Amino acid sequence: MLEGLRTAAAGMAAQQQRLDGVANDLANANTNGYKRVRVGFADLLYERGGRPTTSDAAQLGTGARTIDGGRSFEQGNLRDTGVPTDVALEGPGFIRIKLPDGRDALTRDGDLQIDANRRLVTSTGATVSPTITLPAGVDASQLAINRDGTVLAAGRAVGRIAIVNVRSPQSLQSVGDNAFVTTARSGNAAAAPGTILRQGALEASNTDMAQAMTDMIEVQRAYQMTSKAIQTADQMMEIANGVKR
Repeated sequence: MLEGLRTAAAGMAAQQQRLDGVANDLANANTNGYKRVRVGFADLLYERGGRPTTSDAAQLGTGARTIDGGRSFEQGNLRDTGVPTDVALEGPGFIRIKLPDGRDALTRDGDLQIDANRRLVTSTGATVSPTITLPAGVDASQLAINRDGTVLAAGRAVGRIAIVNVRSPQSLQSVGDNAFVTTARSGNAAAAPGTILRQGALEASNTDMAQAMTDMIEVQRAYQMTSKAIQTADQMMEIANGVKR
């Protein structure tokens, strides 16, 4: 009976983690360039069955655990904004940025802005890398960004937005604010041939609202079932204790 409690508790914990992932996707449904999380399940260790089983070879499961499947990097829909500093990536890849703490990172969020030092930065304060600084007297309306990332200020080239990709995007580590850092499994960032920048547009989140709501209902029902299993095991233990008395 204790095994039943343990198995059901493991299932509840796994469903809770999946629910957290779905809730995070829904919360970021309107976040530019957001990529939905992927959560899977795997069996925990099996144990040899005890006396109630009919065979010495019988194996009993001990529950399930969640597996981080990384992010789904399917491209979201592109929407035109008409804002000169907005850019969207068409194709696989990322914009190279430098976080406020100095780490190199990658993002798909092209909601760029001009900070007080006239540098191109993201909406969260990360700097486009390499740094692109606009000359004094040039405003956003005089900014042109070519498909290859070259930035022109009043017709003069002032830098180039680096478009890069990694070997395994699913192995990138999320560090918040829609940014990712490379890992040993993802590989280093390198140029992304074939991917282009589109000025005056932004990439929407790739969260499918209908699918996310369906997943949430499914997770809630699964959580209720595992909760019911704990209640049933508790009732069985109560009956067994009553028999002993």
